[in-house]
Amino acid sequence: MALTDDAIDKIKQMIISGRLAPGDRLPREADLATQLGLSRNSLREAVRALALINVLDVRQGDGTYVTSLAPGMLTEAISFIVDLQHDGSVLEFLEVRRLLEPAATSLAAYRMSDEDVAGLADLLDSLGESPTLEALVENDQEFHRRIARASGNDVLASLIESVSGRTHRARVWRGLTQDSAVARTLDEHRAIQLALAQRQPDVAQAYASVHVAGVEQWLRRTLAEAGDQPNLG
Repeated sequence: MALTDDAIDKIKQMIISGRLAPGDRLPREADLATQLGLSRNSLREAVRALALINVLDVRQGDGTYVTSLAPGMLTEAISFIVDLQHDGSVLEFLEVRRLLEPAATSLAAYRMSDEDVAGLADLLDSLGESPTLEALVENDQEFHRRIARASGNDVLASLIESVSGRTHRARVWRGLTQDSAVARTLDEHRAIQLALAQRQPDVAQAYASVHVAGVEQWLRRTLAEAGDQPNLG
């Protein structure tokens, strides 16, 4: 993530310095990478990350543009942080995830077909060696969705789906700001899949608990550290 962070910082400095203004189109990828002394892969990752928080707008077949940078647009991208400084709603959703998902994972260890368990391994393999944050988050959502459905309890799966959607931004932000988040997520997913394959409901439930709790604990620490900072609201 260090190279991507460096690329993000360089693009940010171009905007701050006025070299790129709201609405401007970025130079061609190859030209900008050379100009900033970056690899094209690092630049591409930086663009994707900045697009996630509405700083850049990637238009297929047209190019990449700086957004209007209007306060409303940027606030929307980081609103989960603002919200959390006023109430604990997202933390409460994470707590609910921590209660529900391990239970669903335990049931899935009994009920998930061998084919579907193998499909989880294929899903994780599809990420490759160095997945993008966007791909990781999408893969993470699909991984948990499949396990919830495999619990055989439609009500439980529906509840998890609803709760999980409310924690999406927190998971994205963790991936952008915590260096170990990507590797840790992949390792924990592998451990859960292996426990399911070995039909170990207690082990699968324990790994799921640790996995979901990791996001919650990170968010609690982040909020505690931000408590000494000016209120973003």
